[in-house]
Amino acid sequence: MQLVLASSSPRRQELLTLLGLPFEVCASEFLEHPMAGWPPLEQAKHFAYEKARCVAQVRPQDLVLGSDTVIEFDGDLWGKPFDLAEARTMLSRLAGRDHHVHTAISVCCHKQGIGRVEVATTRVTMKADLEHAYSRYLASQESLGKAGAYAIQGLGGELVERIDGDYTTVVGLPLKLVACLLQSVGYPIPVDIEELYHRKPYANWSRFAA
Repeated sequence: MQLVLASSSPRRQELLTLLGLPFEVCASEFLEHPMAGWPPLEQAKHFAYEKARCVAQVRPQDLVLGSDTVIEFDGDLWGKPFDLAEARTMLSRLAGRDHHVHTAISVCCHKQGIGRVEVATTRVTMKADLEHAYSRYLASQESLGKAGAYAIQGLGGELVERIDGDYTTVVGLPLKLVACLLQSVGYPIPVDIEELYHRKPYANWSRFAA
């Protein structure tokens, strides 16, 4: 089976490369429409599964990996800011508070009848009193296209006080969960996952890993 990543996200491609697996990229055409009344964690699982299933329909021989990341703050689902003004509002609300990042992973293969989805969650605590830093950060435009209006692997890492959980979950592809799911369907992982987590070979990873 050819492994296919159903995402055009550069950061997900970079993280998956760390597992030493050959893979192809085929962006999913699934359109994300939040389901009214669904908890954020269930939304992430639904989106990840549908992204993978959509690509698996056109590549039935292959093993398709789908992923979705959402922010949960005070029980609400947060997505990407519409513009920099909304990004500032989101960051101001997050300041000094905890929120949860849910990243769901799905693996699908039509030929073999594979369709699984799991989710990893990491709690993120943001630094307080950062109004002075927001103008500089927002000027970088890194907030745009990022759930919660920040990228922990980039300049947004300066806004984060600490995390409780897997750093790669916050970036968008929890590698331990990916490795576990792939191995569970008979797809071998050539790297030592524990050694990988010890090295932390990704931007800002060593800053937040325990």
